[in-house]
Amino acid sequence: MKRVIRRLDGANMDIDLISPEDQIAWKQEPCPWNAAEDTSEHRCAVKNTSICPYFCGIEYQDYVMCCYPDENPLCDGE
Repeated sequence: MKRVIRRLDGANMDIDLISPEDQIAWKQEPCPWNAAEDTSEHRCAVKNTSICPYFCGIEYQDYVMCCYPDENPLCDGE
C-alpha cells in the first residue's frame, strides 16, 4: 500500500494550521483532518502536550509534513 505524505504550506512553526486568516501574515493551508471532519480541534503539535498521529515533521521552509488519512510511516504506533 502506497502512503502519501503531504507538504502543507505555512506552518510558521506554530504548526496548528488553523489560525484565522485575518490574524496571520503568511499563507497557511488547512489541516486535512480538520477539513475532513469539518472541525478545528486537531493540531499538528502542541508544545509539551501532544503530537498529532499524522504529523511527520517539518521541512524547510516551514512546511508541515502530514500523512492524513494514511498511517504514519514514521511512527511505531506507541
